[in-house]
Amino acid sequence: MEKLRRVLSGQDDEEQGLTVQVLDGSSLSFNTRLKWFAICFVCSIFFSILGTGLLWLPGGIKLSAVFYTFGNLAALASTCFLMGPVKQLKKMFETTRLLATIIMLLCFIFTLCAALWWHKKGLAVLFCILQFLSMTWYSLSYIPYARDAVIKCCSSLLS
Repeated sequence: MEKLRRVLSGQDDEEQGLTVQVLDGSSLSFNTRLKWFAICFVCSIFFSILGTGLLWLPGGIKLSAVFYTFGNLAALASTCFLMGPVKQLKKMFETTRLLATIIMLLCFIFTLCAALWWHKKGLAVLFCILQFLSMTWYSLSYIPYARDAVIKCCSSLLS
């Protein structure tokens, strides 16, 4: 923490305290963190369902891609309130989930690019599916042996 304070030394004490508090979610009370987790998580479900629903409307692919991606980003943000953003980022880029994190973030970017700039509907849908799969694989990394169980289940289905 002291290292962070030295980096932020260009700010006055009040600004430093606020910045450190924001970066370290544990300084928030448990009830506050839980409330904001719930708010972000509910928003993530709402945005994801809305994004999926908009997919079926004529010309709704752009909004669908945006809302579905915002839904997944809100889901990630919700866990920041439980463990703090710095700890969240450290966990995201640990070796066990590094590849899943990179693929997930790339899918977020490519979904928006395909829908908003490249105007490729099929590609946007493909990246939404890949977003779902990568987010699921990333989330499974937090449950001990869950990935192994999924791999065994899929391999037994394919054999």
